[in-house]
Amino acid sequence: MNKILIILSLLVCLTSCTEDTKTPPEIKAMSVDMKVRRFDQLFAAASKEDLAPLKAEFPYLFSKKFPDEYWAQRFTDTIQLEINEEIAKVFPDFESEKASIEDLFRHIKYYFPETTVPKIVTLTTEVDYRNKVVLADSLLLIGLDTYLGADHHFYVGIPKFQSKNFRKEQMPVDIAAAFAKTKANRLRQKDFLSEIIHEGKKLYLMQLLLSETPAHEILGYTPEELLFAQENEKNMWEFFIKNELLYSTDRKLLSRFINPAPFSKFYLSFDNETPGRVGRYIGHEIVKSYMDNNDVSLKVLLNQDATIIFANAKYKP
Repeated sequence: MNKILIILSLLVCLTSCTEDTKTPPEIKAMSVDMKVRRFDQLFAAASKEDLAPLKAEFPYLFSKKFPDEYWAQRFTDTIQLEINEEIAKVFPDFESEKASIEDLFRHIKYYFPETTVPKIVTLTTEVDYRNKVVLADSLLLIGLDTYLGADHHFYVGIPKFQSKNFRKEQMPVDIAAAFAKTKANRLRQKDFLSEIIHEGKKLYLMQLLLSETPAHEILGYTPEELLFAQENEKNMWEFFIKNELLYSTDRKLLSRFINPAPFSKFYLSFDNETPGRVGRYIGHEIVKSYMDNNDVSLKVLLNQDATIIFANAKYKP
């Protein structure tokens, strides 16, 4: 009976996460001209003779710290060859991924018309999962070897709470996160409440930009982890208040509730059952409540002070 209730709860969660996730027709109608260069394929097919033209076209991918001999050796390096093979299996083409990224940039252009649509360059990074995507003004670098699937053997030794999101589905989420980071105003205060609201702003923007992506994917959660956060939101909020954490400037709170981690650290017996980064989830709910209860623009939200957001959010989990 308990298993049936859990399954029903998950179905309700997944339905509620996607029932309102339709892209407005005015966004779908927008035209986005996006170019893709598969540097990973060019490098995989290259030899020493091709090094000079590759460097001429992609100078930003060849660090001057390394001589040409270093790059020439990479063409035949056994690890590099295996990376090339694995990427070819998972990404024989890039059409579906390009379509998802184009949809993301339709949303971005709708909300931020001044944004330049970047050229995509796909590459290998020796699994540099701390820099899965790099978004500059006119360039988007994507390390395909960080999206081969959560259980890929390249990721042995990497903590599961991180490798669980090394999937294709997370590519547009990571790009949206990189973009949102550039739009949310810099923190004026360093207390815990300001930190979680800052994270909440970014998540709120990401949900607008990824209108057809389930909420758990945007949070980097499994459906079960999102369900835990939803069902325990009131208890977590009461814990923050009871322990006087909201206006604390203790930087350890970042690692306990905001930074990537296998679980959140309440220092209670059930910690291992919690998802990580629950502070971000609470921050998003505060921001959502603020936007639901106030007639303000997205631009105002992104630049608004956290104390004003909280004071007017009417947040009651």
